[in-house]
Amino acid sequence: MDILSNLYNGFLTALSLYNIYLCFIGCLWGTAVGILPGIGPLAGIAILIPATYRLDPTGAIIMLAGIYYGAMYAGSTTSILMNIPGESASVVTCLDGYRMTQKGRAGAALFIAAWGSWFGGTLSIVGLMLMAPILANFAMKFGPPEMFALLLVAFLLLGVLGTGSFIKTMAMVLLGLLIGTVGMDPLTGDLRFTHGVRDLYDGIGFVPVAMGVFGIGEILAATEESLMRDVYKPRWRELLPTREEFRASIGPIFRGSILGFFVGLLPGSAHVLASFVSYITEKKVAKKPEEFGTGRIEGVAGPETANNAATGGAMVPFLALGIPTGPAIAVMMIALLLHGIRPGPLMISEQPQLFWGLIASMYIGNVILVALNLPFVGLFVSLLRVPFRILMPMILLICLVGTYSVNLSSFEMVILLCSGVLGYFLRKFKYDLAPFILALILGPIIEEAFRQSLMRSGGSFSIFWESPIARTFIVISLLLFLWNIYNTLRPRKRTVPMEEGR
Repeated sequence: MDILSNLYNGFLTALSLYNIYLCFIGCLWGTAVGILPGIGPLAGIAILIPATYRLDPTGAIIMLAGIYYGAMYAGSTTSILMNIPGESASVVTCLDGYRMTQKGRAGAALFIAAWGSWFGGTLSIVGLMLMAPILANFAMKFGPPEMFALLLVAFLLLGVLGTGSFIKTMAMVLLGLLIGTVGMDPLTGDLRFTHGVRDLYDGIGFVPVAMGVFGIGEILAATEESLMRDVYKPRWRELLPTREEFRASIGPIFRGSILGFFVGLLPGSAHVLASFVSYITEKKVAKKPEEFGTGRIEGVAGPETANNAATGGAMVPFLALGIPTGPAIAVMMIALLLHGIRPGPLMISEQPQLFWGLIASMYIGNVILVALNLPFVGLFVSLLRVPFRILMPMILLICLVGTYSVNLSSFEMVILLCSGVLGYFLRKFKYDLAPFILALILGPIIEEAFRQSLMRSGGSFSIFWESPIARTFIVISLLLFLWNIYNTLRPRKRTVPMEEGR
C-alpha cells in the first residue's frame, strides 16, 4: 500500500501543468534528437543541461529523463525509413525494419515499434517502482568500504560489457579518474594538479566536459558523413499492421520487455546490448530463423521493446545506489549534482517527491511519446530534410551559450572546445566514451569512499575484507579482472582462406 500511496503522491507532483510541460518538452526534444542522425541522445541531454539550471530538481530530472527515453522511442524511425539508426540502440532495427519499408510495410513497422516501446517502457517503470526502494533499503547498510567495493565491480564490468577492448576501456576509466582528481582535495583541502590556475581550484566542471565530448564531439564526427538521404514518408492509413503481424509481435514484445529491463541493470551501453540480445533471442526461437533480415516484424518488435525497457532498468542502480550505468544516465546525474542532490539510497527517503514524481512522469511520458511518434511521424521525418550545415552552427551556439550561462566562465568555454576535440579523436580511434564520463563522475565518489575506509582502519586494507558485503564485491572484482585479462591475452583463432582448387 505504501507504493500505491507514494505513486499517487508522485502523480500529484507530475500532473502539475508545469511538470507536464517539462515532460512534453523533454519528450519532444528527445524525439527530435532520436530522429536526427549525427546528434544522438547523449548530445541532446548534454546540450539541455544548462537549461535545467534554473529549474527545480524534480522538473529538471523529469525533462532530462523525457529526452532519454524519448530518443529511444524515436531512434527506430530513421532505422525503418532510411536504414540509418537514429541512435546506437536502433542499429539492429535496420536489419528488418528497412526491409519492411522496401516491401511497403513501413507504417506497420513504425506502429509495432511504437507499441513495443510503450509496452516495454511501461513494464520497466513498474520494475523500477518495485525494485528501487528495496535496493535502496539494502544499500542503507553500505558504508565506505562497501561503496568502494561496489563501484570497483561497476568499473570492471565496463571492461566485460564495453563496446571496445578491455585495455581501451580501462584507459578511458583511468583518464576519467585522473581528470576527476584535478582541484581541491575534498578531505584535506590541498590543491592538486591546478598549476596555479585559479579556475581549476574547483576542479574541471562536468557540464563543459559532457557537452564538449558528447555535443561538440558528435558534431565534428557528423561533418564527415553525408546525412542527406531519400526519406520515405508513410501515410496515416498505412500505420495499422495486419492481424498476422500483430500476433507475431506479441511474443517478442513480452520477451523484449523482460530481457531489456534486466540487461538495463548492467553498466555500459545496456540499451545497445539489450537490443542485440533480444534480436538474437528472437532468431533462436523463430521457426524460420533464415527469414530474419528479410523484413520480419519480430526483428523490429523485440529489439525496439528491449532498448526501451532497458531505460527503466538503468534507472534502478542510478536512483537506488547513485551509480549511473551509462553515459546518458551519468549526464542526468550531473544535472542533479548541480542542484546539490546526490542520487542514492538516502535520496529516495529524503526526496520522495523527486523520486515518485519522476516515476509518475515516466508513465505520462510514455503516453505522450505514443501520441507524438505515430500521428506526427511525417512532421518529424521532415526534420531530416534540414541541411546539416544549418543545424551544426545552431547546436554549437547552444553549447557555447549554455556552458557560459552556468558559471559565467570563459575558461569553461575553453574546456568545452578542448573536450569536443578530445571526444572527436577518441571516436576516430574507436575508444568508448561511456567509461570516460562514468569514471569522471564516479571518480571523486570512489576516491572518497576508499580514503574514508582507510581513515577508519588507520591505514589497514583489512577493512575491505572484514565486511561480508565488501568481501563479496572484492572477490567478484578479482574474478572479473582475471576474466578480462584472460580474454585479452588468449590467442584469437584465425581463419585461413582455402586455396583455390582445394
